[in-house]
Amino acid sequence: QVHLGVLRDGTAVAVKVLRPGVERAIAKDVLLLDTAAGLLEMLWMDGRRLKPREVVAEFARHLDDELDLVREAANASLLRRNFADSAQLAVPAIHWDYCSRRVMVMERMHGTPISQVDVLRRKNIDIPLLARAGVEIFFTQVFRDGFFHADMHPGNIFVTPTGQYVALDFGIMGTLTDLDKNYLA
Repeated sequence: QVHLGVLRDGTAVAVKVLRPGVERAIAKDVLLLDTAAGLLEMLWMDGRRLKPREVVAEFARHLDDELDLVREAANASLLRRNFADSAQLAVPAIHWDYCSRRVMVMERMHGTPISQVDVLRRKNIDIPLLARAGVEIFFTQVFRDGFFHADMHPGNIFVTPTGQYVALDFGIMGTLTDLDKNYLA
């Protein structure tokens, strides 16, 4: 859950917290998914070839990463550092004094969700320029930094009134070695 708040010094923040018992609920859901995947492997002709239980295991591994808000805060800090001088991408600052494994406090960011294209147009955002910037941001993450946001869906991307992207939710990040980057290039 994310809640908006204000620090004692007046700084506007977003506070992300893990709900009590969320780990148990997720473990039950993953067990259910694994059971369904096992049935698919047994009953469906392509089940073994597609390896649905491996997909569930990979999904579960990423869920564990998303449940550690200190790791997420570290991911945000690294991405922010990588784009410190960027006019294309803003990443919220982390307020480390208030963070723990179950709580993350970050700078409050403002913008329009990227999925609201009509609103962006009404705000005179140049959509083709925004698209080019998005591609450049992605390639910069992948090829320059080898560290990229791996969960960039419309709920995690805002656009400021000046056309700058805002990245949110840093629970799933990817890394690439130089060998990986050369292979992709």
